[in-house]
Order: sequence, then structure tokens, then C-alpha cells
Amino acid sequence: MLCRYKNWLRLPLLLIFFLLLGGCDEFALFDPKGPVAAEQQWLIIVSFAIMLIVVIPVLIMSLWFPYKYRSDNTSEEYLPNWEHSNKIEFVVWTVPILIILALGVLTYITSHSLDPRKPIESDKPTMVIQVVAMDWKWLFIYPEHGIATVNEMAMVVDQPVEFLVTSDATMNSFFIPNLGSMIYAMSGMENRLHLMASEPGTYKGMSTNYSGFGFSGMKFNAIASSQAEFDNWVEEAQNSKHLLTQQAFESLQVKSRDVKPMYFSNPNPLLFSDIIEHYTGGLNVE
Repeated sequence: MLCRYKNWLRLPLLLIFFLLLGGCDEFALFDPKGPVAAEQQWLIIVSFAIMLIVVIPVLIMSLWFPYKYRSDNTSEEYLPNWEHSNKIEFVVWTVPILIILALGVLTYITSHSLDPRKPIESDKPTMVIQVVAMDWKWLFIYPEHGIATVNEMAMVVDQPVEFLVTSDATMNSFFIPNLGSMIYAMSGMENRLHLMASEPGTYKGMSTNYSGFGFSGMKFNAIASSQAEFDNWVEEAQNSKHLLTQQAFESLQVKSRDVKPMYFSNPNPLLFSDIIEHYTGGLNVE
């Protein structure tokens, strides 16, 4: 009797579990706040719908076949020597081929339209933000504004942003799910990513590439706001008493977990390029 009740409880417990998951960051992919994320959401949904062309008939047949060919159904003709059907062969070969062709065309088109290096068309000028992955924190350098921040960045709504991404530690991945594409941060290399926020808000950023015991806390806030609010944020950082000197940068290189946002003023204009060249045999940032 107890086992019977346990079986009946499984379904509502599973439903509750999935409802609780509704607040997880993973569902940010289906809550786009920028043009790149919106196009990626469309790509995921269309790809999923195309693959359902196979899944749905299989699910239906898994219920229909046992019912139709049950042992007490004497109305169906018994064909023990049946082994071939041209109609079935046509379906099982044609449908997968069409699905592969459709997914192939879709992949080819979106590989170009969603190229992370492709600039976003806008009437506003593109803002440049240099991103450095560290252990276990994110350093954002604003070369046009003379500021740098840790684990917090800001951008203007409807203004394109070009992220220049590298690493001063192990390989990481830079990702803001609500805004779009993920791109790798690798030492000695510069990757480029173009994103834009279409709605104001504070969005969660993260690393999606495991990089050690502090990986779980390697998160940051991406603030999308109006031009006036962004200017106030920049002014606050510019007035910070903390200068991003060589000594301050070396302190950031020390491994640390769950680092709170920090603001720095007057960073070295060549700091980003120096970090890259440090791993390619060029200048040394130490």
C-alpha cells in the first residue's frame, strides 16, 4: 500500500521540482534582454521544434502500437512473416534527411548572423569594454572613461558594446545569458564579442568554464541603464580613492573567492595589451 502512494506522489513532486527550477539562471536564455539573445532564443526554439518532428510521432506510436497490437485485439491481421515496407523505408530515410538539411541550413545562416565579432548596427557609437578573467573574479577596464571595475560592469540601453576578452589566469568563459553569446577568455589571446541591452536592468554574468575551487563565485553584475544613470556610475568610479596601480593590480592577481564589486580610477591605458603580451613573450605585467 505504501509503495502505491509513493508512485502517485512522484508526479506532483516532479512538477514542484520543475516549478522551483523556474527561478534558476538557466532559464535566462528564454528571457532575452537584447537583440543577440532574442535571435539565439529563436534559434533554440526553431531547432527544438524541428527535432520534435521525430520525437512527437515516436511518443504517439509508443502508445498507439501497444494498444493496437495487444494480445486480445483479434481484429488486426497477424503477419508473422512480414519484413519489408517501401512506405516505411521512405519515411525513415526521408524525414531524417530533411531534418538534417533544415538544421544544416539554419546552422549556416546563424553562424554568420550570430558571429560574435560582427558589430551590431545602431545609430549610437559602440562602447569598448576590456574584460580580463582572473582567479576568481572579473576585471572590466573602460579605456574611454579612465576607470576599471571588479565584478560589476555597466552599459547604456540600446548602445552596442564591444567586449575585448582575455585571461590573466586559466581559460574561462564570459557569459551574460540575458544578453547573448558566450565567448572564451584565454591568456595571450584577445576574443571579441558584441552585445547590446534593449531593456534596463541588472543581469547576471558568469563564467561557464570550470577554473578551480573559486569558480562558483566567479560572477558579476551587468547593469543596463539610461545614459544619465550610466554617467553617474562612471563618475562614481572616477571619484574612487582606489587607483589601479601596479601594486593594486598585483593584489587582484592573488586568488580570492566571492569578491565584492570594486571601483578603480586611472588604470594604465596599456594594461589590457600588457596582460596579453605577458603570455606571448612580450611585456611583463608583474
